Amino acid sequence: MDGSLISLFENKEIDMTVITNLYKKDNHAIYWLGIDEETAFRCNAYLIRDNDEYILIDPGSRSYFKQIKNRVSEIVDPALVNSIIVCHQDPDVAASIVDWLDFNPNISIISSARTNVLLPHYGNSDYNFIDIAEQKVFTFKSGNELKFIEAPFLHFSGAFTTYDEHSNFLFSGDIFAALDIEWELIVSDFNEHITNMDLFHIDYMASNKATNGYAQKIKHLPISAILPQHGSIINSNFVNDAIKYLENLQCGLDLLYNDLT
Repeated sequence: MDGSLISLFENKEIDMTVITNLYKKDNHAIYWLGIDEETAFRCNAYLIRDNDEYILIDPGSRSYFKQIKNRVSEIVDPALVNSIIVCHQDPDVAASIVDWLDFNPNISIISSARTNVLLPHYGNSDYNFIDIAEQKVFTFKSGNELKFIEAPFLHFSGAFTTYDEHSNFLFSGDIFAALDIEWELIVSDFNEHITNMDLFHIDYMASNKATNGYAQKIKHLPISAILPQHGSIINSNFVNDAIKYLENLQCGLDLLYNDLT
């Protein structure tokens, strides 16, 4: 058994009143904590548990702090969350860090230096910061590792993604994000899902040079699922299709200045 539980939720509506466990093996677990509001710009927060260590990924806006905190409390005392990974500084991704820091000032914020320049504007600059360019790997006490993969200009210069080596899950932030009113937790039809990803990527991502460059960084990884911050999770059966999507995508400056050589 590889530990992934994602296939259990394919073509099914999930129960929004309870937590959704996406992975569990060897005291390592991953949970979807995303908001239950019906919106095309649905935000997905995630929690990683490794024995007695807990890391939040992209905790979201201040509007949903209580909801995400309550979901965490179904798993563990929220005071035991050790760190928060923030893939970039946008409010839908990161604004609630001030609430988490008010709740527990000892939480470490893991992000890029460029992101960290902007995070204090949410109202708290007094926190322990871990720079992903200096500490490219986060190692749990168990020895399990998270690897940080820089993704410049997708869609921020300091953007990055997080690869969990235990589950082979890729937490992709805004990369592979999608806008979709008819939301499902797991992508069931990738060709249809491309339209939803286009709605996000064509306007937000810088260019094919950026998307293809990132695709080359991840195509060798044994990715079993892609977990974006918006839209639906991409299971293993569509991972190769998703990477090819990035390789071939025309977006941003490709379209805005397509008359320039």
